[in-house]
Amino acid sequence: MRLLNLYNLPEAVLHVDGDCFFASCEVAKDHRLKGRPVITGRERGIISSLTYEAKAMGITRAMTLVEAKKICPQVIILPSDYESYSLYSIRMYDIIRRVTSAVEEYSIDEGFANLTGLRRPMNMSYEEMGALIQKNLYLELGVSFSVGLAPSKTLAKVASKWQKPAGYTIIRGREIGSFLSKLDVEGVWGIGKQTANFLRKKRLNTAFDFASKSEEWIKKNLTKPHFETWQELRGEYIYKVDDTKKKSYKSISKTKTFTPPSSIKMYVHSQLSKNIENACIKARRYNLSAKSFFFFLKTQDFHCDGFEIKMSTPTNTPSDFLNILDKYFDKIFSSNKLYRATGITLLQLSCHNSCQLDIFGASLKTQNFKKVFGSLEEINKKYGKHTLFLASSLNAMNANEYVDLRKVKSERKENLFFDETTRKRLALPMLGFVK
Repeated sequence: MRLLNLYNLPEAVLHVDGDCFFASCEVAKDHRLKGRPVITGRERGIISSLTYEAKAMGITRAMTLVEAKKICPQVIILPSDYESYSLYSIRMYDIIRRVTSAVEEYSIDEGFANLTGLRRPMNMSYEEMGALIQKNLYLELGVSFSVGLAPSKTLAKVASKWQKPAGYTIIRGREIGSFLSKLDVEGVWGIGKQTANFLRKKRLNTAFDFASKSEEWIKKNLTKPHFETWQELRGEYIYKVDDTKKKSYKSISKTKTFTPPSSIKMYVHSQLSKNIENACIKARRYNLSAKSFFFFLKTQDFHCDGFEIKMSTPTNTPSDFLNILDKYFDKIFSSNKLYRATGITLLQLSCHNSCQLDIFGASLKTQNFKKVFGSLEEINKKYGKHTLFLASSLNAMNANEYVDLRKVKSERKENLFFDETTRKRLALPMLGFVK
């Protein structure tokens, strides 16, 4: 196979990936936890993150707390503290931006950075820039990150997964083939399980086998995204690092897994109502309205039932969705089933200001509701999220989900600094820039 870009780093793309990020943040906040098996998710009863020490004991993600305790009685179980994790994430991206402004915030704990063209301004090589970023992240946050440097985003992501934790892997153009030959085809970012099964049937078992196929074969047998992944694996810079801030959405989704599962109609409906309120809060934040929406109920055996519903007028008011949804809820709810999750997705989003007036006054009514919910959100910003909420969400808001060990607040909510509230956070103390 003749790979493209067979020289050093024509494009220098860095992928930074937090190691067990949530659990690592907890260890960074309390160094007494260092070297001990720590898991987060106490408030849900299911593990959401765990340290490598916990993994070494045989504990896995999504395992229940009861199962984890049986495997490792000495495991430390903590409630998730998403406010603190968000602050660590903000500081993570601030540290990366000291080197380059071309940073894509891919998720709370992983992102891409384009270092191309910065060797002379920074007076260092791309390899040294990646090492500097990784070093400062650990020194200033106390959290380890695995880093990958390569000519494309897909290869950079492959590289960051190569050595964990705290690994730093560089894939230069001339080294692409040797790396891909060791990587299972399903381990490639952008290739899912079904596509991997199809490729294996064609005797394409490794990423190298996939990247070695001709352009004609790829276009004939696979989709455009797979062709772009194929190009990226060969060293082409197809997926650009997107450093623009998110200003709009094509859809907005909110889901909620609750424990214990329930067959009580009013309770399950209340959880869905809470989903709708949260989705509408986000829609109003971006001044968006939905012309249609999809809702679902998920049973304990992970079976989903739902409906996609069209609205007569675009809206971002939760009561509008609930009035229509109630007609369909009874069609899929069964008191003989245990439900573990509900969810909603707002679709066909458009600018709220572009909504047209109608002769029956529905749009005017929606505008009035917008003012009401705008005032409600100002109160919630000041006194805490969901200080005021719809009566239909009452059971979800007051649900005694977290019993026994799970009925606990995060340390950040118990121990607030001066002038802090649970919705207003002060900056975490940081060390200076280290070079």
